[in-house]
Amino acid sequence: MKKVIYCLLVICLSLTLLPLQSAAATTDKPTSLPVAKPPEPVESSEVKAMLKRVDELSTLDKTTLRSPDKKNTKAELTAVQRHHSVGYISVGALVLIILLVVILL
Repeated sequence: MKKVIYCLLVICLSLTLLPLQSAAATTDKPTSLPVAKPPEPVESSEVKAMLKRVDELSTLDKTTLRSPDKKNTKAELTAVQRHHSVGYISVGALVLIILLVVILL
């Protein structure tokens, strides 16, 4: 029984390791890496107008403003910030979601 288990283990390992070694031996490594240019940012007129307005609000002297005006500028800045916020998901949460989908299906 031990011989059969050892033989099966050797066969499984040889089938999984040999193709990787043969593929690694045949690939040629390039002498230099190609340099890729970063993409140019594309800004629409709406984005430019929002950025201009944010710059105006940030350079505004807030000590001379009355309380309702301060509240309005703060509300406008938070609205712009919410409009341009991006949602991120962590790697751990992504793995957890994938595991839950696999388990439930």
